[in-house]
Amino acid sequence: MSGGGRTIVPAVRIFKHHIRTPFLALAGVEFLILAASIYAAAKIVFWSDFSEAYLYVGPLFPRAVIFATVMVIAMFAMGLYQADLREGLPGILLRVSISFILGIITLAVIFYVYPGIKFGRGIMGAAVFVGYLGVSFARAIFLHTIDSNALRKRVLVLGAGKKAAAFLQLRRRSDQRGFHIVGFVHITGEANHVDPARIIHLDRPLPDKCRELEIDEIIVAVDDRRKNFPIEELLDCKLYGIDVLDALSFFERETGKIMLQLLSPSWLIFSEGFRKGTARAYAERVFDVSMSLALLAITWPLMLVTALAIAIESGWRAPILYRQVRVGANGRPFQLLKFRSMRPDAEQDGAKWAQKNDSRVTRVGAVIRKFRIDELPQLYNILRGDMSFVGPRPERPEFVRQLSECISYYDERHRVKPGLAGWAQLRYPYGSSVEDAAEKLQYDLYYVKNHSLLLDLLILIQTAEVVLFGKGAR
Repeated sequence: MSGGGRTIVPAVRIFKHHIRTPFLALAGVEFLILAASIYAAAKIVFWSDFSEAYLYVGPLFPRAVIFATVMVIAMFAMGLYQADLREGLPGILLRVSISFILGIITLAVIFYVYPGIKFGRGIMGAAVFVGYLGVSFARAIFLHTIDSNALRKRVLVLGAGKKAAAFLQLRRRSDQRGFHIVGFVHITGEANHVDPARIIHLDRPLPDKCRELEIDEIIVAVDDRRKNFPIEELLDCKLYGIDVLDALSFFERETGKIMLQLLSPSWLIFSEGFRKGTARAYAERVFDVSMSLALLAITWPLMLVTALAIAIESGWRAPILYRQVRVGANGRPFQLLKFRSMRPDAEQDGAKWAQKNDSRVTRVGAVIRKFRIDELPQLYNILRGDMSFVGPRPERPEFVRQLSECISYYDERHRVKPGLAGWAQLRYPYGSSVEDAAEKLQYDLYYVKNHSLLLDLLILIQTAEVVLFGKGAR
């Protein structure tokens, strides 16, 4: 209970990864709606005698759980539980529609493999109709209430200097879902770098001011903690029940990245995470091999068609695969494989970053880049152990040397194996500059710090959205 008498938990941490509480609750509500839609569908189809549903379909409960689980996972894959989703209701309903199509296809595959659990086209059609209406209604209510103050934590930033100015990057409404910054507390001797209208000059002790403003959480963003740092007052606030958090941990929780401008070696040393172990490495390897073999079994016809298309466009003597040296775990170089998407002479003048509407990209290359088909040969790299299924994208040695000189902590992204899919690819579009690389590094560091099998699964599921919508492809 905070000083203002409010109990708000903006996020819960599951296997080291922060998940926003309102969206977790939304997933639970939608799961119940979708499960209930199976019972509603059975009632519609067998309206004269509901008991016949058990005779013709079988037990409804396991089928309701399967239907709801598949549909919720499909909606998660379409990014419908991301806190930074900025689309209005029409855009969200479009994503819901695509999710239901994916869910139906997935259920059809499941019923083909396990025919004993299918529940017929009549119930399926009715359940999809009822479930879609229920989810759409829930989404409309959620969008109306998500930004209300009742669901947002009231945050007070201690400090108004350079570190506090980092909060000015959170400009969009979607950036501040789950919290509301009440103001910035001026610290004596610290130069202010935020809007003067948002600065709070304390006229009473900090705990009393927090109770007056109904503060739920204090974020410490003081430039120099050796000068005029109110340690005793912060302790009182903590004992009153007000959460106290440092700015870097706050940004990690709310944005899913580690802010380079706030990062210090001491935080890396004393913070949780960055853990490795034999069991974790073994489980990761089993996961990588299993997923690679499964994807290879599904996509080999697509890979064959892609190879033929490249050969037809560029000629049979031109290479189909593109081999390129990349930097792997602990800085070890390896040869990465990709379907060639550029002209054979694309880099005759040296290595260059890909640009938007790059003239070097072939017609086939533009298509396979958009849907990430060019990355599929990297399944061989994963089976060899050069890469993992999930991890930071491997970069070229020339760029690594350049970026390591310009960006602090850049080499830390090589503490884990590079991956086919990654957290940075989900959260930030394709980078083609030092500034882009620095921004993506913040997400890579978050992954290196918090990586787990759960986070890997979440990334893989959400990668479906990237592939379907071609986000970040060049």
